[in-house]
Amino acid sequence: MAPSGSNPLEPVFQTVAAFSRRLLIAPDTAPDDHRLRPLLSLSLSPPAPPPPAPPPPPEVLKQKDAKVAPLTKEEVGRATWMLLHTIAAQFPDEPTRQQKRDAKELMALLSRIYPCKECADHFKEVLKANPVQAGSQAEFSQWLCYVHNVVNRSLGKTIFPCQRVNARWGKLDCPDRACDLEGSNDIMPNR
Repeated sequence: MAPSGSNPLEPVFQTVAAFSRRLLIAPDTAPDDHRLRPLLSLSLSPPAPPPPAPPPPPEVLKQKDAKVAPLTKEEVGRATWMLLHTIAAQFPDEPTRQQKRDAKELMALLSRIYPCKECADHFKEVLKANPVQAGSQAEFSQWLCYVHNVVNRSLGKTIFPCQRVNARWGKLDCPDRACDLEGSNDIMPNR
């Protein structure tokens, strides 16, 4: 059980933040780098034991007893936008009705459960004025970029040129369409 007064969603946001940092780190790493192991793997056979971890650098040992600072609104915001833009980049060119509903529901849910009440309330207003557009990958990505810019403008931040959205948050590099939302339902494709 979470300690009284702590945010029960904090582990989720830490995971999202770690995921977004991983996305920023991954392109500069070698393919055999241990940091590129999948976050989740499904298999009926027992997993191979992980390679032994290298000893932590001395500065990490010193920090072990130090308390970890809580995430800031800005860190959670950056991680959330990274996740949303990555989802939009993977969105199908011809989504099903269910995928369109899911995109709209994701935004509605986010506006209700986001851990910053002020941010969530503002996002509700942004969504009310700019309903989700998810008729295709391009439309969803452009809509999200526009909405992100609405939020940035309200915060006094610079505006991102939406014509560069695919260059900034393009599709993930996944062999054999493994990242497609319309991928195979077969969890054991090589049987």
